[in-house]
Amino acid sequence: MSAVALSPQVFSILSGLIEERTGIHYGPDDRALLAEKLEPRALERGFESLLDYYYYLRYDPGAAAELAQLVDALVVNETYFFRERAALDIAIDVFVTELVRAGMRPRIWCAACATGEEPLTLAMLLDAAGLLDAVTLVASDISGKALAHAREGMYFRRSLRALPPDVAGRWLVPAGNGMRVERRIAQAVDFRRVNLVEQAEVAALGQFDVVLCRNVLIYFSDTTVESVVAALARALRPKGRLIVGASESLLRFESGLICEERAGAFFYRKDDK
Repeated sequence: MSAVALSPQVFSILSGLIEERTGIHYGPDDRALLAEKLEPRALERGFESLLDYYYYLRYDPGAAAELAQLVDALVVNETYFFRERAALDIAIDVFVTELVRAGMRPRIWCAACATGEEPLTLAMLLDAAGLLDAVTLVASDISGKALAHAREGMYFRRSLRALPPDVAGRWLVPAGNGMRVERRIAQAVDFRRVNLVEQAEVAALGQFDVVLCRNVLIYFSDTTVESVVAALARALRPKGRLIVGASESLLRFESGLICEERAGAFFYRKDDK
């Protein structure tokens, strides 16, 4: 057994702290999974027990910096270019195009963007529609490591597995054994570090016409989902749309947003009042 084994009691307080600070929920069946992520970090930092590591994260002045490092080990950065594309096409072809034609400059936010494939896909689709220079595109994640990857703009086979044939050579150029995002596309995205459970950080971004928060709510408890969705709803302009993952639904939550379906994709619209 590891010298820093995660007992049920310590799992309870550590998982509670992680959920409080990051929103990531670990149920009782996830104890081994969390231990696998925590033990190497605790050992690296010189802790002899995960209880000591918990006290450090809870009370030490350096806890915030350590938690930022720990987050890189906790988050799931499973994403790829052109994932669940239908909703992106509709958002651009209908919502964004309508606003640009009305003389507005739409603001789009990709929340929890991981290593950046989603906002970069949006930038490519906006460029194809001739709208890239007419839109403000913000992307955020809690993981500094993931954001560094996104800013570097270098991607490999796993991220490229659903790439349409007309993309390579147009917006992605071969580089070594991977592909690099064309500079103009990369520079169109404003990457920022934002913790979705910190409402002040969300509010500081301002308001948006389209917010994407896809395939992240599944890692939160219902209570956290309600809190995060409320913050995202406040970040929407009147008539703005929130887009979640295809396997996620907000219908059982009192979000105050109106669900609408277009061509099989679901959007949550803020009232225009």
